[in-house]
Amino acid sequence: MSEVKVNKISPRSGTDVALGDSGDSFNVPSGAAITAQSGSTITIASGATLTNSGTATGFASIAWQSVVTAATLTAVAGKGYPINTTSNTCTVTLPAAASVGDQIIFTDYARNWGTNAVTINPNSLNFQGNTTPQPVYDTNGESIHIVYMDVTQGWVPLYDGAVALETPQTYSADMLIVAGGGSGGCSGHGAGAGAGGFRTSTQTLSGGATYTITVGDGGAGATGGNGIKGSDSSISGTGIMTITSTGGGQGAGNDGTFTGVGGSGGGGAGLGSPTAGPGNTPSTTPSQGNDGGNHLQSAPAYPTGGGGGAGAVGTAGAGSTGGNGGVGTASSITGVATYYAGGGGGSTLNGSTQGSGGNGGGGAGTTNANATSGTVNTGGGGGGVSANSGNTSGSGGKGVVILSVPDANYSGITTGSPTVATDVGGTGKTSITFTGDGSYTG
Repeated sequence: MSEVKVNKISPRSGTDVALGDSGDSFNVPSGAAITAQSGSTITIASGATLTNSGTATGFASIAWQSVVTAATLTAVAGKGYPINTTSNTCTVTLPAAASVGDQIIFTDYARNWGTNAVTINPNSLNFQGNTTPQPVYDTNGESIHIVYMDVTQGWVPLYDGAVALETPQTYSADMLIVAGGGSGGCSGHGAGAGAGGFRTSTQTLSGGATYTITVGDGGAGATGGNGIKGSDSSISGTGIMTITSTGGGQGAGNDGTFTGVGGSGGGGAGLGSPTAGPGNTPSTTPSQGNDGGNHLQSAPAYPTGGGGGAGAVGTAGAGSTGGNGGVGTASSITGVATYYAGGGGGSTLNGSTQGSGGNGGGGAGTTNANATSGTVNTGGGGGGVSANSGNTSGSGGKGVVILSVPDANYSGITTGSPTVATDVGGTGKTSITFTGDGSYTG
């Protein structure tokens, strides 16, 4: 065998150098390396074959490995791993260091990841821009093809099933949940209605999770007898405690069948039912509201009780004055202190003093006229009406659900067209106000 020893091969003319003729083979011995100079190109002609039996670096090709059945795997860039989790889960540790363009592929060999999942340990590097939590792949038949992009994003999936965010970030959210208020009683002696339940909560939301918002309607105004109870408001979703505020209690008429149990405010009492409905039903801690006002005396004015509010009981009807609705409770979740869930005012007969609505959207009582309704999206109770001649009691104000999250974490993904305000009150928080049913995705 002849041997040629030179330090450099350069083209005699032009810029191309050909090695051998068609059909020839060139072998690189073990331990040797072929390195192209900067700016040079090694071209593999059509029909030629480049066979790698050693280690090729700097190429985008993937070297597939034997099926992995172990509970742990330390992955290496440039390789593909079929992972069989028939018997156990598997935790994959990615390389501690990576270069831009490094690639790794994992695939569900036996379609069992839905039963025994594969967890990826990023090993101090970012994955989808985050170091935690560790991604978990738990869909049968899934494949994951990741590429190292840079220090900021780290490993990014080219595909991983639905290309989901597998490193969702958690953050704290403040919540205000106000139910719909009840409507007032409408009869010879109609009482004020209770306000909708008022509840607050601070919980941890997860990025990518969807939270369902329900906003309760107020009870419709009555044209005779007892009013109508308000509807519940709530927020629910994976990983949080469901918070439900109960609709406000209806105001009593004078038909003796009053059952004015309320969430925030119990409904006020009328002539046929001297005891008002209880608030905070079902009981919550802290309380979501207060009792309605009782009916203390009859002739000549027949004053009825006011509905309970989130912050105070409704007052009793006495003398020539209808009971006032209980005051609501203030919240600054939108950046401005605002009262919600005020009770509705009771009515009196013969033109005497009508009960006022409680601060927080409660409606006032009336005689021989339509009563004032609770303010929309405050959960205020409606006012009662006495000596009605085709008049209507005040309807309950619709409820509201408001979320407050850090500006940096607000996803912008909602349904139901909520009102969104950023940096409310200079707090660095975004408020999301739902006046109807909808959802928020973290």
